[in-house]
Amino acid sequence: MAETNDCAAQQAHEDASSVVAVITSPRALMRETLAGVLTALALIPEVISFSFVSGVTPIAALFSSVVLALAMSLLGGRPAMVTAAAGSVALVVGPMAKTYGVAYILPTVLLAGVIQIAFGAVGLARLTRFIPRSVMIGFVNSLGILIFLAQVPHVIGAPPAVYPLFALTLAIVLLAPRATTFIPAPLIAIVVVTAIAHFGGFAAPSVGGAAGALEPQMPGFTPFVAPLTLETLKIVWPTALSVALVGLLETLMTAKLVDEITQTRSSKRRESCALGVANFLAGVYGGVAGCAMIAQTIVNVKIGGGRSRISTAAAALTLLALVTVLNGLMSQIPLAALAAVMMIAAIKTFVWRSVAPATLERMPLSETCVLATTMAVTVATGNLAFGVGGGVLLAMALFARRVAHVIRVDRTLSDDGADVRYEVHGPLFFGSSNDLVDRFSYSLDPNRITVDFTHSQIWDASSVAALDAIEAKYRSDGRSVAFTGLDARSLAFHGRLTGQLQG
Repeated sequence: MAETNDCAAQQAHEDASSVVAVITSPRALMRETLAGVLTALALIPEVISFSFVSGVTPIAALFSSVVLALAMSLLGGRPAMVTAAAGSVALVVGPMAKTYGVAYILPTVLLAGVIQIAFGAVGLARLTRFIPRSVMIGFVNSLGILIFLAQVPHVIGAPPAVYPLFALTLAIVLLAPRATTFIPAPLIAIVVVTAIAHFGGFAAPSVGGAAGALEPQMPGFTPFVAPLTLETLKIVWPTALSVALVGLLETLMTAKLVDEITQTRSSKRRESCALGVANFLAGVYGGVAGCAMIAQTIVNVKIGGGRSRISTAAAALTLLALVTVLNGLMSQIPLAALAAVMMIAAIKTFVWRSVAPATLERMPLSETCVLATTMAVTVATGNLAFGVGGGVLLAMALFARRVAHVIRVDRTLSDDGADVRYEVHGPLFFGSSNDLVDRFSYSLDPNRITVDFTHSQIWDASSVAALDAIEAKYRSDGRSVAFTGLDARSLAFHGRLTGQLQG
């Protein structure tokens, strides 16, 4: 615990130093601010589109995103990671809202926030360390595919005016860095294409058309209109638990990804607790929960170059300004321009090296299967949590199968033939212990048998049951067997369970 506290204190010091460094450097401050502006623009179409799925109004989802992004900028454990009203959470909340009504969204969000705080407080966020790299890469690749596919409807079958705007956006994003890298190329593209669409009279779908009328006003606190009864709790708790787990999984996976991109560390416990607080606040003022937005985080970190809390705070404040003061300007942004930017972000997100023929040739088949399963399940369901869960389960099964056959049992008969000694090598658990029972020559062994576990350990009840079975087989023929070499933990574990596992 002391080591964890020291690590958290060191990370807090590094965060503070990073913020001070940005504030005292005009160039760094400009980079972080522009990255935030670009990220805010990238947030708009996704937040609006998924507001209809969750059952809340676009303005409520946008204000919830402001609260989430600002709260996580102040409290979160992963600087530069963008948090807003996310599609994965909307997909969980939507069915409940359609069945019981939007009045139950607020208690669901509040309960989900409490669950996330508890999850972080007890340190369960550290479980992400057990997610295999193949699942992580599959997660990232799936994200890239989903981001790209989500933009296709804005381009395919669109009015003719969309295509020149789309092409111009791509050209600016790809060519502008040759002239300047001070201002993010996607930001230049969005400004230029919006101006051309407005003054050129292009009849192309825009943010205003997708969101409808956006009144420049603050929404106020979300009224709690659901009855405070046990029946309400029965309705909301399954959805709240799903929201909490899906939000945490996506957030912690994104934090791990940003750790790798920036080669810095983050506090997963702090991130979990902060997400719970942010969702609680977003529920009270806005009305809908959220989690890390992976695509927009990629835009902020990879395209915009954001590295500190300043970038995400700038994104929150920019989004607030666009919704309240500059809503007229925001409504005119062509969706084709935002789609082009997100498609480029999707291409940059995909780990192309992971599917290169040379990589697949060297990679073990089991790793490739885990990668493919994660991607297939995620793309098929549109749910990153399902994909990661499926990939982790397959990785566990393949690992257990592989480890189950690593034990080795060596048999040594004494010179006089009166004693036999077995040496067991390898870990004993539910997978490998079943093989152990069949490694002994019961009918050929003399009366005295010694089984040496110096090079092995007992890890579960299945292993103890296997040892009991071995002992019972020998004793049924009048032979004695002794187990030696167990380490202190294995010896205590065996002593506690032996003889207690038979029905």
